Amino acid sequence: MLQFLLEPLQYAFMWRGLAAAVMVGAVCAVVGCFVVLRGLAFFGEALSHAVLPGVAVAYLAGGTAGPLFWGALGAAVVTALGIGAVSNKQRLSEDAAIGVIFAGAFALGIALISTIRSYSVDLSHILFGNILAITLGDLARIAVFGGGVLLVIGALFKELVAVAFDPVHAATLRLPGEALRYLLLVLIAVTVVVALQTVGAGLMTAMLITPAATGYLLARRLPRMLAIAVGVGVFSGVAGLYLSYYVAVASGAAIVLVATACFGLAWVVTQARGRA
Repeated sequence: MLQFLLEPLQYAFMWRGLAAAVMVGAVCAVVGCFVVLRGLAFFGEALSHAVLPGVAVAYLAGGTAGPLFWGALGAAVVTALGIGAVSNKQRLSEDAAIGVIFAGAFALGIALISTIRSYSVDLSHILFGNILAITLGDLARIAVFGGGVLLVIGALFKELVAVAFDPVHAATLRLPGEALRYLLLVLIAVTVVVALQTVGAGLMTAMLITPAATGYLLARRLPRMLAIAVGVGVFSGVAGLYLSYYVAVASGAAIVLVATACFGLAWVVTQARGRA
């Protein structure tokens, strides 16, 4: 067992991958709890694909890993604010607004990427994720922006919880409901971009939703839900990397499969409790 655990650690890329998996797993789990409570799963899915225009523009401008990150971040934040503005006090539902803007942004990204002959190679880490190719610079960005997201949530935890559980009661407390709503959308956008390189756009939603949904099944109070979600997110990242190393499968897919297995186990436990 000790050799099983230590063998992958002889490679520097595994150390970087594990560090990224732990940070991303924790940040996605915390933000994912608010996504689950607010019913914003489709929003996370939309943002993970809507970053493509920003990535394409940064790449066309001669961008490398750093500029590509900023391009993705800019596109995600603009899309998040756009969805918030379109669905705010309008007849159009939030789901419909997400669908319209997501489809438009994704189409624009495809159109721009189609002009780049080498996009299948150069942008594959955005589309499919490659946690084993993460550099120290990538780790620094994950730490800074992921840590920033957690600090904001920690500072405004009570306010965000109030808005998530009971917007009407939050309004009676004179909390800035709309400002907090937009802030949450931006935090989700930042989290999506931070985690893109680990699992890619196609599997990003799973990292946001699955650990949080697992916590939701097993806990009745938010602090316990958060603790379980973080535990599942971090465990999925670490176990998924080991699975990827020994079974030779894509790291992003392995991470998501472990998280899904945890959710399945939690579901079985809750079903057994219900019959007891």
